[in-house]
Amino acid sequence: MIELHVSAEIARPAAEIWQMVADFGQDPRWRAGVTTMAPDPPGLVVPGTTTDETLRFAGRTYLICGLVTSVVPGREFAWRSTSGLEVDGGRAVIPLGDDRCRVTMSLRIRLRGMRRLQAPRLRRMLRRKMRQDVIRLGELVITRS
Repeated sequence: MIELHVSAEIARPAAEIWQMVADFGQDPRWRAGVTTMAPDPPGLVVPGTTTDETLRFAGRTYLICGLVTSVVPGREFAWRSTSGLEVDGGRAVIPLGDDRCRVTMSLRIRLRGMRRLQAPRLRRMLRRKMRQDVIRLGELVITRS
């Protein structure tokens, strides 16, 4: 199993960052490799939101359907896959004052069969990708304001 948690501070209000991380439709703008992300319903996540994601990573294309399992509005949400890779995760936005916040992205992937042998390499690649994604998120929101 691969389990990752990546956090970064962003010099923007938590409410502004929440609008981006809690709207899966925005993912292709800041998550590298996400070519399509179709949430239903569109907009901010609610429990039961479903997603159809196409992700290009490590030379492969993955089709992943997901389901939002819990939401604390303005603060955090959790999700899990319903098809494709066996994966779950979450996103959280913690205020650090009026104009700063900490964003945390969590991911847990269960590898099966021979893919388990790739876990160390995939862990490093995913950690790097997630760090870059959070940095890209911060840059996108800061330049947009």
